[in-house]
Amino acid sequence: MQRRDVLQMLALAALTAPALQVPDAHAGIKFDPNAPKPKFVMLVHPDMVLLDLVPALTAFKLTMGDVQLVWKDRDPVRTDVGLDIRPTATLVEAYAAPDVLFVPGGLKGTVACMQDAEVITFLEKTGASARFVTSVCTGSLLLGAAGLLAGYRATGHWQSRYALPHLGAILEDGRVVRDRNRITAGGVTAGLDFGLVIASIIRDEEWAKSIQLILEYAPAPPYDAGTPAGAGVALTTLVSDLLKSGLKPLDEAVAQAHARLHL
Repeated sequence: MQRRDVLQMLALAALTAPALQVPDAHAGIKFDPNAPKPKFVMLVHPDMVLLDLVPALTAFKLTMGDVQLVWKDRDPVRTDVGLDIRPTATLVEAYAAPDVLFVPGGLKGTVACMQDAEVITFLEKTGASARFVTSVCTGSLLLGAAGLLAGYRATGHWQSRYALPHLGAILEDGRVVRDRNRITAGGVTAGLDFGLVIASIIRDEEWAKSIQLILEYAPAPPYDAGTPAGAGVALTTLVSDLLKSGLKPLDEAVAQAHARLHL
């Protein structure tokens, strides 16, 4: 039995178990196996950050939804850690009007996609019909380059989200930021928080809490260094210097998108 099968069985058990029912007749989890399955379109692109994708993917699968991992072709896509992700559908085959359009980050891959007319056209078209347009990490920059964040509050990875206003977005510092049907998350590990938020919207809050319990998501990091505020000036400066080489190509891609969008 594969891990995904175990997770789905656990989810089904959790969502139908009497132990989860509470005395209030108006509370508890409503699980209708015959209800339409939510549809998720998740862009996968070369050099994306794997950890941007997997937490959200796990949460999406545990809503019992249909998930497509889409790219230009079905050839394996190499991620930042050297592991390949195999797309399950091409951009042409993707659901035309999914419940959720999702874009992961990864600065190098994001910049490349921002300058790829085929990807931008796909996001413009699918974003216009999706129920929710979403991202994790630098994925919000790609949404912005496709004109999907103009006038919306949005966030992204702390190092690069400064560029969002140049793409028409209203920058907001937050782990998960929702503005109408746009939902963006901060860097990398924010993907699981994001996934639970999506689950609560697509299903309901109790369902999302069940997913959190199934995943035993009770973060207790050994250090308070996950944000610039927690890490302090010295460490933040050191890490920024290590990562800044990717910002020049980003600035160039943002300038091109800014001009194309006539912002």
